[in-house]
Amino acid sequence: MTRPDKTIDLHLHSTCSDGLLAPRQVVELAARRGVAAIALADHDNVDGVDVAMAAGAELGVEVIAGVELSVIWGEVQDVHLLGYGFDHHHSELTASLAEFRAFRAGRNERIVERVNEKLAAQGRTPIRFERVRQLAGGTFGRPHIARALIEAGHVVDMEQAFRDYLVPCNVPKRFFPAEEAIALIHAAAGVAVLAHPPYLPGGRDTFLRLLDDLVPRGLDGVEVYNGGAGVEETFWYLTETRRRGLLVTGGSDDHGRGEEGEESPGCSLGSLNVPYALYEELLQALARRRGGACGQG
Repeated sequence: MTRPDKTIDLHLHSTCSDGLLAPRQVVELAARRGVAAIALADHDNVDGVDVAMAAGAELGVEVIAGVELSVIWGEVQDVHLLGYGFDHHHSELTASLAEFRAFRAGRNERIVERVNEKLAAQGRTPIRFERVRQLAGGTFGRPHIARALIEAGHVVDMEQAFRDYLVPCNVPKRFFPAEEAIALIHAAAGVAVLAHPPYLPGGRDTFLRLLDDLVPRGLDGVEVYNGGAGVEETFWYLTETRRRGLLVTGGSDDHGRGEEGEESPGCSLGSLNVPYALYEELLQALARRRGGACGQG
């Protein structure tokens, strides 16, 4: 029988996307906090999964493959979809992710260029692209550009960096079509889960319409436990998710803590105390999917 106090965190980021900790460091932190199972769910990237799994085997933390995709559903942009338990070496999946990372790299370079154009117009010293890479330790996103702005003394915190530079200098993102993203995760024998529904534009109405449309198209679950919902709201999402027979998952969306002490997106790893029983349900769903895939051979 599962111990009732065993917990999981299935939404964590590392330096393989916009997190501040390396994959092994994420697992080490989970071990120190007594979290039984985790998923590394970097944006459009599975490069850290093997390292995380090896560290988990060493440190006694169960690690499942994860990824977070930015998708478009109808006119709603930047809906986040989590994939779990898939074959992270699947050729179609890795090729699609590589294409999106290449686009993102070009986007980030253009954002830095725009930020520097604004700094020059203000008579300020530009930030160096290579310095942003150094701060990120690899793949980087807008939080790392913000850190470079803080380090250069142009802003005092992340909030000001986004308000004064990163929002006005933004370059539009590219998105997977939602149905295509679900199919891609399924092709690699994984399950597809809607991330942090409280952040959907339009709130509960959008959530219900999205489920009505995407559940018949293969959406498997909802990240009911997340840092964006209070107790009453979580219960509402739980009720609607269970009513449709979907998987319930949970994760902090922890991106780590910066050297300056600023808190990055999400809440703290393990802080939500998501019950391990939900992880067991997820594993059962993955076993059924793989069994079905084998049967269709």
